Amino acid sequence: MLRDKAGLVTGAASGIGRACALRLATEDAAVVVSDLESARDRCQQTAREIAQAGGPAEFVACDVADEQEQQDLVDHVVRTYGRLDFAHNNAGIGPHALLADTSAEDFDRTVRVNLRGTFLVMKHQFRQMLRDGGGSIVNTSSNACLRGAPQIGAYAATKHGVIGLTSTAAVEYGEQGIRVNAVCPGVIRTPLTTRLSEERQAEICAPQAIKRVGEPTDVAAAVAWLCSAGSSFVTGAAMPVDAGSVAGL
Repeated sequence: MLRDKAGLVTGAASGIGRACALRLATEDAAVVVSDLESARDRCQQTAREIAQAGGPAEFVACDVADEQEQQDLVDHVVRTYGRLDFAHNNAGIGPHALLADTSAEDFDRTVRVNLRGTFLVMKHQFRQMLRDGGGSIVNTSSNACLRGAPQIGAYAATKHGVIGLTSTAAVEYGEQGIRVNAVCPGVIRTPLTTRLSEERQAEICAPQAIKRVGEPTDVAAAVAWLCSAGSSFVTGAAMPVDAGSVAGL
């Protein structure tokens, strides 16, 4: 679906980001994978897995909340592959606590990574895609922006914000050939969820029509489609990938 296309994935060291980078590569895309310097080893492993499968991939360390590093990331994609066709903005964090027990420091850190980070990466992606004549951006939100989600208030607030950025950007840039969508995963088997107790995972899965924890590859299939021309008439969408968790609301 993405032959001769090039792009980037943030938060690619593990979980949804790694699965999406691998899936995009299987669709013949050239992928630059990115994560924090502290995740270098794991993100380089993502790049190696892509290379072993026969695809081009590179690792660039960056902090999504650092504007200069986001500009440098986009510039690296363009220097290496000539253009930026797609971006999957996946980097995020999610402290678990009741609102009254959430520290201001945890709240601010979550806003910095999840919301400020998404704003900054999109800002520089738009500037390049406008020069290139279009592209597709897919942000990772959460079904926590579509339904109440106890114990993740800071996370949910930022993911509501990601949907606001996504829908606004879709309207602003649609006529310039840039599509902007978001995936809204439910409970997915990632480092953010596997540290939860079995009881908490069961509680989160309870509203789902399909009673299982999702796999990162479930999200990757949706992201690859949204990055591709197969979804050319889709923009501004907040797509649940959540086993029907929000369907009955």
